[in-house]
Amino acid sequence: MELLDHLALGFSTALSFNNLFYAFLGSVLGTLIGVLPGLGPLATISMLLPFTFGLDPLEALIMLAGIYYGAAYGGSTTAILVNLPGETSSVVTVIDGHQMARQGRAGVALATAALGSFFAGCVGTFILAAFAAPLTQLAFSFGPAEYFSLMAMGLVGAVSLASGPLIKSIGMIVLGLLLGLVGTDVASGAMRYTFGLPQLWDGIDFVVIAVGIFAFGEVITSLERKEIRDALSSPITRLWPSWQDFKDMAPAVLRGSAIGSLVGVLPGAGLSLASFFAYSLEKKTSRTPERFGKGAIQGVAGPEAANNAAAQTAFIPTLTLGIPGSATMALMLGAMIVHNIQPGPQVMTTNPTLFWGLIASMWIGNLMLVILNLPLVGIWVKLLSVPFRVLFPAIILFCCIGVYSVQNSIFDIYLAAGFGLFGYVLHKLHCEPAPLMLGFVLGPMIEENFRRALVLSKGDFSVFVTRPISAVLLAITAILLIMVAIPAIRSRRQEAFEE
Repeated sequence: MELLDHLALGFSTALSFNNLFYAFLGSVLGTLIGVLPGLGPLATISMLLPFTFGLDPLEALIMLAGIYYGAAYGGSTTAILVNLPGETSSVVTVIDGHQMARQGRAGVALATAALGSFFAGCVGTFILAAFAAPLTQLAFSFGPAEYFSLMAMGLVGAVSLASGPLIKSIGMIVLGLLLGLVGTDVASGAMRYTFGLPQLWDGIDFVVIAVGIFAFGEVITSLERKEIRDALSSPITRLWPSWQDFKDMAPAVLRGSAIGSLVGVLPGAGLSLASFFAYSLEKKTSRTPERFGKGAIQGVAGPEAANNAAAQTAFIPTLTLGIPGSATMALMLGAMIVHNIQPGPQVMTTNPTLFWGLIASMWIGNLMLVILNLPLVGIWVKLLSVPFRVLFPAIILFCCIGVYSVQNSIFDIYLAAGFGLFGYVLHKLHCEPAPLMLGFVLGPMIEENFRRALVLSKGDFSVFVTRPISAVLLAITAILLIMVAIPAIRSRRQEAFEE
């Protein structure tokens, strides 16, 4: 009953004209920056934060939140149409979403992403409203040792994301971990693997690697393969999922929503980890795992639901504990402080109008997003009718602008081009880049939490097995590793991925 009273207060606040306008503005901006590779929610919120100083605190937070979860919607568009993830969380969507586009099912893939995102966003917002207090207690019990074990489990689970021999999968993850080490060591201040280049002191930006490997690499690959060019210009057979598609995607959306809601609560886990977990689960539970990587609709529905559910529940530790789960959430935290709002458990009691108004605006924003995105499916699909000779040069130009906009650095464009050649080599070697990207994203966080755990335990490595949650996660990791390494399972896995 108390929850209903709180939601009534939230909706009465969020349904005012000004708040509706800023929810709509944030949703539209989020969708646009999700479609635009390179210019993610972090850069956009950073640019718009000074412009919110003159707004009411709730209006500012509603708009910034709309940008954040709106980008999770838009990031799947370019991932499906041109094999380029607009956001880190859309890396997994590329695997099956782009294959569906090549098969003339781009409209179905985009509609699946939009509907799955809407349902998961509503579920995530409900969990944020109903279970904020108990879930924050669970997140609060996670220390450095638990985060290290969680991420180690994620990396081992990512082995199933790559086709081909097991050694290639492990090699791609290790390579991603090594690339994540480039830059300045936070603890000692030493430069690592920078080759004396000051441009690498801050490390390699995710956008540079993602655009290089997925966009530039895809263009180079497509130039020598006529069948890809013909597939991209093939007619779109259907814009709306069939009844069978709905039956196939519904369980994946439910599972993805559950995974995303849980992972989003954990500070530092992020949307990308939720989507990777969801994809891995879908493939492991599928009766036909050989379809994944070839246009399985579950490979789009599950990850898209997971990253959008995580986008909602990521606000739980930020709003209630003052612990940002990501760089974007850190900016949201900064916006609250700028507007004289002290983050923490007291937000619910001292400023209930803001807390519940923001939660109600997320439901409204998700409804706006699905209303905006479904009619636009036909417009996005028309991108595939653009001639190949026009489409791919435009993609290259678009990507260069996106890469340059991150740090205003020409060096980043050259670096992205280098990773494009590297992506082409990976394609020739039949190596999947998705595990590399996960290793790159998680590498710095794994190192940081590993070192923090050892510092707090005064160098005692047993801290990883004496803490119950960490021990359970490591046990699951060991079981997964053993299962993947068993010859019989390994041979079946390799057969499932053979063309």
